[in-house]
Amino acid sequence: MSEVKKVVLAYSGGLDTSVIIPWLKENYDCEVIAMCADVGQGDELNPVKEKALKSGASKVYIQDLKKEFIEDYIWPVLKAGAVYEGKYLLGTAFARPIIAKALVEVAKKEGADAIAHGATGKGNDQVRFELTVKALAPEIKVIAPWRLWDIRSREDAIDYADSHNIPVPVTKERPYSMDRNIWHLSHEGADLEDPWNEPKNDVFVVTKTPEQAPDKAVYVEVEFDKGIPVAVDGQKLGAVELVERLNVIGAEYGIGIADLVENRLVGMKSRGVYENPGGAILFYAHRELESITLDRATMHYKEQLAVRYAELVYDGMWYSPLREALAAFVEVTQQTVSGLVRLKLYKGNIMSAGIKSPYSLYSEEFVTFGRDRVYNQKDAEGFINLFGLPLKIRALMQQKEAKK
Repeated sequence: MSEVKKVVLAYSGGLDTSVIIPWLKENYDCEVIAMCADVGQGDELNPVKEKALKSGASKVYIQDLKKEFIEDYIWPVLKAGAVYEGKYLLGTAFARPIIAKALVEVAKKEGADAIAHGATGKGNDQVRFELTVKALAPEIKVIAPWRLWDIRSREDAIDYADSHNIPVPVTKERPYSMDRNIWHLSHEGADLEDPWNEPKNDVFVVTKTPEQAPDKAVYVEVEFDKGIPVAVDGQKLGAVELVERLNVIGAEYGIGIADLVENRLVGMKSRGVYENPGGAILFYAHRELESITLDRATMHYKEQLAVRYAELVYDGMWYSPLREALAAFVEVTQQTVSGLVRLKLYKGNIMSAGIKSPYSLYSEEFVTFGRDRVYNQKDAEGFINLFGLPLKIRALMQQKEAKK
């Protein structure tokens, strides 16, 4: 192993990072500083400091990043309408850049030689962590134990933890890999690795299943200001409080469960089950508001760019020039995305129940099926003739060629 004296580890208290502390000390004979980013894991953070110190860390940083996470990472993706492969709301993907940014800040403060993470060599997170480090501090070394050690499975990691008397929050009976933050909770592994297996009800920790949800629908109103949600049911809320409020409402009504087989950046397909109640409500509401505030050309082009935006975030390219350029485009489109959206929630379903905006481009006077004084239907004839002229000319040419 190369000379490393001090390492800052991205620490969560989960299985992988729990065993990494003693492994780093055994293999590098170095000081290990644990850095835990609070991005909304909730009760999971309670035992983190004591556990990290008992596992061998010399110091523990716990940084509350929830507000910054939502305002600087989640809101830009929401405004972009960026969803990976039609289902994944990027809950893990955009959490990694802010965690890696905090790692770099601690490493510079502590004069560390390296940063370590618990992402496996098969997944996307290793890329997300390390590209952020390259973008912000290319001089800092990165250690990825899963690419170096002899541990080859989560069961091996559990055995290693047992042999070092390290308590871990998983067992061989429930070995799901989970990632939680204020935006979502993901589940991978075990019986979920077979796409034919329906998720068991006990997989879901946050959201009720549709069968468990109330038999009566509920209405929720979300207000936006320039693409950013600012109020729920008439009450102005800060970013953290707003997401928490919608998480509670959505979870109660079975909203936001997504089950998908996704294409990982490293080339393989993987199956993940996600709980994203508040996020699902916000993405739906935001799209509804854009439907009346964006013109056709802007909306359609934005939809195309949203696919690329989602890929960049998924691939860990948060700090890339292209992602930043697309974000600038999105920001211009959001200047009129202000207004109120009313939604109906019922047993896992989100349904539109009303939209209004002072910047609405919807005109009942023009679109009505009743009598109007603003639209001359005869104008459509000239439009169709000009719009269809290339088709007419081509058809005439084909008829001429057919007669030869």
